[in-house]
Amino acid sequence: MHFDRREFLRKSLGAALGGVSLYSALGNLKLMAAATSNYSFSDYKALVCVFLYGGNDSLNMIVPYDATHYAQYRSLRSQIALAQSTVQANALNATPSDGGQYGAHPALGDQTAAGGNAGLRALFNAGKAAIVANVGTLIQPITGAQFRAGSVPVPPSLFSHADQQPQWQTARPDDLTAGGWGGRVSDLLASANTGSLPMVVSTSNNNVFERGNTVSPYCVDPGGVSQMSYLGGGEAWIATGNDPDSAAAYKALIAQGAQAHVLERAFADKSRLAVANADLLIAALNPVPPLPALRTTFPASDLGQQLQMVAQMIRVRATLGMSRQVFFVSAGNYDTHSDQLSNQQDNLSELSQALSAFYSATAELGVANGVTAFTASDFGRSFTSNSTGTDHGWGGHHFVVGGAVHGGSFYGTMPSLALNTNQNPNANPDDTGYGQIVPTTSVDQYAATLASWFGVGASDLATIFPNLGRFATANLGFV
Repeated sequence: MHFDRREFLRKSLGAALGGVSLYSALGNLKLMAAATSNYSFSDYKALVCVFLYGGNDSLNMIVPYDATHYAQYRSLRSQIALAQSTVQANALNATPSDGGQYGAHPALGDQTAAGGNAGLRALFNAGKAAIVANVGTLIQPITGAQFRAGSVPVPPSLFSHADQQPQWQTARPDDLTAGGWGGRVSDLLASANTGSLPMVVSTSNNNVFERGNTVSPYCVDPGGVSQMSYLGGGEAWIATGNDPDSAAAYKALIAQGAQAHVLERAFADKSRLAVANADLLIAALNPVPPLPALRTTFPASDLGQQLQMVAQMIRVRATLGMSRQVFFVSAGNYDTHSDQLSNQQDNLSELSQALSAFYSATAELGVANGVTAFTASDFGRSFTSNSTGTDHGWGGHHFVVGGAVHGGSFYGTMPSLALNTNQNPNANPDDTGYGQIVPTTSVDQYAATLASWFGVGASDLATIFPNLGRFATANLGFV
């Protein structure tokens, strides 16, 4: 009997959606129906989400140095303001929407990183990186005045790590049951790959961003493919008779059809798949004879090693039968309530060197135009400083890096840096009234621009990002 996977998805959809809200069910219905459409590609593309856990203070990452805007910045930032001369020495050769002159934090500067890789500032000025201004989670457009009046709905639990991290990763602040937008994109496009390795891969454990209806992330250790300790070297190792007792017991435990209970069968299915994926990836990454070493040198930092593993997996894309891949990497320690100057120097140096090395590796592999990395974070941070740090915010700036990026430019609208006072409480139209920045670009727009480049059709974008139509521009044009 011929088995049609797409027909099976259509017929079994109703049962799969039990227990979720009607609104979510209808959205999932559309997504699953879209997943039965045929996408195929003759090229290779990868999206790499670089999530900065804790909430990056992008107001000290991208800083004005012209007299007017710097004076505003200085009055807001007090003890943590960067010196004007330092910012100007790291100038970004582009003018954003507010007409100001901006520079990068010195940790993003042109100092040579490991292996001779220049920093993010150099990539920006070379046209290989773009800055998307003041992005945040939104349900619909909103102004500071509307926020203060409570006249427009906003995402729930703003300024909370536990809530804003998943909302950034799902682009669905109005639906707490939603999967990640990377997962929803992968649900749609996964069938374009001919290999059996999952389309979504994480070097940073499980995450919401890559969770879909039919896909879930395959986790890989930055140092190499992890295997279950009692399997030693995998199935091939078992076949040689090593540790036969534990190996045989485990093989019997996960043997197909050997389990009586549905939960046991589910565990066995997942376990067999994990073993098979590990063996598949090990064989691709460690062929005989071995692959020549990459010329690009990655920094020894955690983020550098994660991105090196991503580069290695991209390198063997043809062997794995992949035409589309979504990766998730992350770094922590961005919750800078204190000691921000010291912490951010370390954080941004790690980010700059790792992303610069990663771009160099994609160029070496000949896929720079097909690989786009982008930053994301819980939220930006407050306008004003809190002694030696900053409080939780809302909108923030982000980098997008890759050969296909229309770089060397700012996209979106820069926030005002004017200070609200008792005498002039409406001086800053982008202030919530509590020192946070109201976003002028939604995560939906940011994500949809990336998804469109990745190959998602216009009609399917509206399904993946159902709030996108509420915003004036669906594609920001940075890639």
